[in-house]
Amino acid sequence: MATVRPGLGRVLPGSSILFLCDMQEKFRHNIAYFPEIVSVAARMLKVARLLEVPAVLTEQYPRGLGPTVQELGAEGLRPLPKTCFSMVPALRQELDARPQLRSVLLCGIEAQACILNTALDLLDRGLQVHVVVDACSSRSQVDRLVALSRMRQSGAFLSTSEGLILQLVGDAAHPQFKEIQKIIKDPAPDSGLLGLFQGQNPLFR
Repeated sequence: MATVRPGLGRVLPGSSILFLCDMQEKFRHNIAYFPEIVSVAARMLKVARLLEVPAVLTEQYPRGLGPTVQELGAEGLRPLPKTCFSMVPALRQELDARPQLRSVLLCGIEAQACILNTALDLLDRGLQVHVVVDACSSRSQVDRLVALSRMRQSGAFLSTSEGLILQLVGDAAHPQFKEIQKIIKDPAPDSGLLGLFQGQNPLFR
């Protein structure tokens, strides 16, 4: 495995994991840009499978909020139910079983709730957190914006899905690159990020 300088934010398949947080039926009509967020998270999951990056899935109170939406393409992943506003307690055993783990790629909802608290818990464990900004949203765009800023202030990396995918694959000579190229051939769908970041928003200076 290549040497990774702490704090640089490189991601490598052998030391990364994909977290998919609470993309459930009852959130479908309440979360801003929900179809787009799920579509991007589905891209991340397809690439993770091609590169043999492990992926884990949680559901917030599934009895009340329903199952994970089918379009995520998470068949074969066992969803872990939770009530905590962080994925980490439900995934503690998974994390403890992976001593080589350095980077967590984080997708899902809601940015100011389970995404933020998951990021803080992971940072507290000494892990690098890469928030996939085009695969995270909230009911309120203000909450989404401030949550992204808060995570950045705390040491998380804000990345787009394509940026992370290309870091993971690393080289156009990679045996899976042609398949991955098909996945990212079309740009990720617009999820309102340009409006959040436009004018170099002071929260991100």
